[in-house]
Amino acid sequence: MRFQVPQFIEVEDKIFGPLTFKQFVYVAGGGGICVILFVFLPKFLAILLSVPIVAFAGALAFYKPNDKPFINFVESFFHYSLKSKLYIWKKTDNLQPTTDNKISAKPIEQIYVPKLSESKLRELTWSLDIKENRNPITDEKSNRI
Repeated sequence: MRFQVPQFIEVEDKIFGPLTFKQFVYVAGGGGICVILFVFLPKFLAILLSVPIVAFAGALAFYKPNDKPFINFVESFFHYSLKSKLYIWKKTDNLQPTTDNKISAKPIEQIYVPKLSESKLRELTWSLDIKENRNPITDEKSNRI
């Protein structure tokens, strides 16, 4: 038995002429808001308010920066604007100018890390193994006696 495998699933279907359903909703919503503005406001004020609304609706419907829908950028903008931010300040080294007008960096301080000898390392691992494998119930009984 043969089955048809769907192809081009990333492409949205054109439902309203050359527009997809989402594009139609964005354009119709922007147009509807503009009609409401023209009905209730004076013509000059309605034109001033409807121009940015038409531009925003057109951007939502047709503009795709980096091949992503514009609504993703609007959503990211609101998330960035409304969420709390964590600012981390990293102090840079103080750069001291020299007599040659060259910038010299402050010398980096080194931290001494002691090396473990093989015998010390064995003692440490043995003591950790003993403490880890110890049964607390048996230890309590032995301490009581």
